[in-house]
Amino acid sequence: MSKTRIADLRITPIAFADPPLLNNAGCHEPFALRSIIEVETEGGVVGLGESYGHKALLDALTALAPQVVGMEVTDLNGLWRRARAVVRGAMQGYTGAEALLPRVVAAVEVAMWDAWGKSLGRPLVDLLGGQVRDRVSFSAYLFYKFARHAGASQDDIWGEVLTPEQLVDEARRMVDEHGFRALKLKAGILPPEDEIAGLEALRAAFPTAPLRIDPNGGWHLHTTLKLLPRLEGLIEYLEDPTDGIPAMSVVQRATTIPLATNMCVVANDHLPPAIAEGAVRVILSDHHYWGGLQASRDLARICDIWGIGLSMHSNSHLGISLAAMAHLAAATPNLAYDCDTHYPWQTDEVIEGGKLRFEGGALTLPEGPGLGVTLDRGELRRLHQNYLDAGLAVRDDAKEMRKHWPDWKFGRPKF
Repeated sequence: MSKTRIADLRITPIAFADPPLLNNAGCHEPFALRSIIEVETEGGVVGLGESYGHKALLDALTALAPQVVGMEVTDLNGLWRRARAVVRGAMQGYTGAEALLPRVVAAVEVAMWDAWGKSLGRPLVDLLGGQVRDRVSFSAYLFYKFARHAGASQDDIWGEVLTPEQLVDEARRMVDEHGFRALKLKAGILPPEDEIAGLEALRAAFPTAPLRIDPNGGWHLHTTLKLLPRLEGLIEYLEDPTDGIPAMSVVQRATTIPLATNMCVVANDHLPPAIAEGAVRVILSDHHYWGGLQASRDLARICDIWGIGLSMHSNSHLGISLAAMAHLAAATPNLAYDCDTHYPWQTDEVIEGGKLRFEGGALTLPEGPGLGVTLDRGELRRLHQNYLDAGLAVRDDAKEMRKHWPDWKFGRPKF
């Protein structure tokens, strides 16, 4: 019997409450889909991971599960080899197989790291190279939103946010509750001039806060170029204003504002053209789709070599993902910007002790070996039942958006 050899891999799909947040692709549905991954070793150690909850990923993880039994939790190369065989074999018929592969690896890899840390009695940050910062800073992630989900009987606790005044109120609450220093606005929903008016209102209310805006590729190239004079001196970086490396490179040559991305550089083969064309100066990494913690460390090293700034992207997530992000950030010397997180928007949690807490806009690593978190199995059962009851297989923001604005159509670029 080995404390570090895998005896079982379990995948539990869950659904947790999500507010009606708006983005260029539409509106968040009432439930966000996620998956909880457990890697149990022969010695009874359970490592945890958290990832997306759409059908393609769940099917791939289910096919991979028996293939990893007997592996050492340290065998990351073996994980890639087995996952590659699953994605290219059993997953034929799915589109985007290359994009699916790193997501499959990342989901299991974090749980393997967690099991390894727990087996050694060491926090995960130690295994990732050692802690370089005591606290990991996060930004307030601001969204335009509807007051309630379609069909709901009452407004949610945040209410409607569609005007500059409402946006400032949302930011004040985020800052008051969590102490965030930087403010990021999810854009690409309203006419760009209206969204920049929102930024200007934020600047008036928070004179020293670093500001960011992310239109998710929703602006045409000519629109972006026209808006640059209003953004100069207002924001610390401009994230994915327009779509694709060629267009981003045109914008970057026209401005001193650093361009950031989590859209046009999201895989290794995007790096050479992005660097050659000077398309971005900040990459928002995300271990969930880069292929895990090791791949994210490799990305950080590349950014360091080429003088590219580094931060972290986020999607709707719970505490296991947040703990993994924090350990990775705490071990990454060149992470120069406050990280993104949707976590304040989530009310459910799947870890014991409830939600992790931000103090002064930052997170101190959870205490204990590995990630420092354990599953609340009662909550896992409840959120899994949510998944079964919701009957959702994929996320569809566009469908949800048309419940509110029937004539709405997706566009990228849109404005």
